[in-house]
Amino acid sequence: MTGVFSLFPEGRPGLLAAPGDPASYPAAGGHAPPAAPGRLLELIAEAGLRGRGGAGFPAAVKLRAVRDAPGRPVVVANGEEGEPGSVKDRWLLRHRPHMVLDGLRLAAAVTGAARGYVHLSDAAAERAVRQALAEHPSDLDVEVVRTEHTYVAGEETAVVRRIDGGPALPTAKPPRPFESGVGGAPTLVANVETLARIALIHARPDEAADIAGTHLVTLSGAAGATLVEAPAGTHLKVLADLCGHGRAQAVLLGGLFGGLHGAGWRDLPLDHDGLSAAGGALGCGALHFLHPEDCPVAVATEAVTYLAAQSARQCGVCVSGTGALARTLVAVARGEAGDDATEQLRRWSRQLPGRGACGLLDAAARIVATLLTHFPDRVDVHRAAACRACAVPVPHDGRRFTVRVP
Repeated sequence: MTGVFSLFPEGRPGLLAAPGDPASYPAAGGHAPPAAPGRLLELIAEAGLRGRGGAGFPAAVKLRAVRDAPGRPVVVANGEEGEPGSVKDRWLLRHRPHMVLDGLRLAAAVTGAARGYVHLSDAAAERAVRQALAEHPSDLDVEVVRTEHTYVAGEETAVVRRIDGGPALPTAKPPRPFESGVGGAPTLVANVETLARIALIHARPDEAADIAGTHLVTLSGAAGATLVEAPAGTHLKVLADLCGHGRAQAVLLGGLFGGLHGAGWRDLPLDHDGLSAAGGALGCGALHFLHPEDCPVAVATEAVTYLAAQSARQCGVCVSGTGALARTLVAVARGEAGDDATEQLRRWSRQLPGRGACGLLDAAARIVATLLTHFPDRVDVHRAAACRACAVPVPHDGRRFTVRVP
């Protein structure tokens, strides 16, 4: 990991530059009493803050839904990063725990919650959060819940299930947590970056729009990895050039959720709507760059094989669907695929999305669909013979995409 880097203008509010120690944080406006929770909710809505866990759902809408549901709400800081290429949540919990806990406290004030949880799997993050709780006890009753790290453990229904004493595995929806979550109570499951930005908006309300419009993104690839804070709309070319990935020929968007993008990727904006319009997704904000020596077929095969191995194995369509996609991609990569392999992959990538209890199956299908869209010639070449990059055994552990926390 090469470290952290901010594109935020000097002196402007950013999470990477914010104070992390208990002495400096209150002086920067942290831990201030939420004098008007209703006004804070208005600020969050006006700023257009969207959740940073992957879906990009408007944070204010989620807060209102929990606040207005019958029963005493519960709030959860979700710090379980399932995407192997993302480090932002663990970095925040390790280095900005006071800000995350402050955001959790403020979310509780907005929703009327009396109980809060921090859900995580990282040991260093757990130590930092517990130390922060000891350094600045909160009037919110907060419990830290440790889970095993898996791709699906951070899905919101899996979070609720784990806090309630079960395994961190997704459940069928409805109900969603805002309707019936922890112990049956309406529950806000909020990503830790979302909560940190709520705390920063509360401390610096005049700059709420800038705070809401900035993203933490993890950039990785052959040139190393960097955690970057950048304004929405920044072209991916700018990020790539600044962090040593200017030679890249393609990018895997949103961790493993946003698919592969080839020609034209440099002009794509760091923005939910812009990437969605291009057939991709920002997801958790993890971007993996493919350099000229990287084979798109090998990258897609490794990603889908990893997802198949990470299936919760609760939905038959997910088990069979991810397995079929992975096996067929492996055959393509090795030059052993039949004449109908490409059409099979294309058909499955259209039929499978939306049929699982979580987004894992959707991620696998999107990777296949975008591989066929952006690299059809490379797929055709592989049907005749494997390339050097595809000749090695396909790992199941996602090692190509895994990034260490700085």
